[in-house]
Amino acid sequence: MSEAINEQELIDFIAGKSKVDAESIKLVLKHEQTFINNAKEDDIDSDEIVDYVMSRKDVKLDELTVETILELEMDYLMEKGIVTYID
Repeated sequence: MSEAINEQELIDFIAGKSKVDAESIKLVLKHEQTFINNAKEDDIDSDEIVDYVMSRKDVKLDELTVETILELEMDYLMEKGIVTYID
């Protein structure tokens, strides 16, 4: 990823589309990054990330909301051309 991610813009994008508060979004993204940083493999399944985030005691969101946040993050990154899906 050569292009820098504007974290506040990302959070605003997710909050605007999901109606989830910014602090909850930051928390989900923080746990997601921790999971990715500690992952042993390059091919990470999104369900594994959701399960990990949901297992954190400080996350009070339901599973659908966590999935929505992560999907909107991917939408933002794709819109910005930072990531693409690999077929």
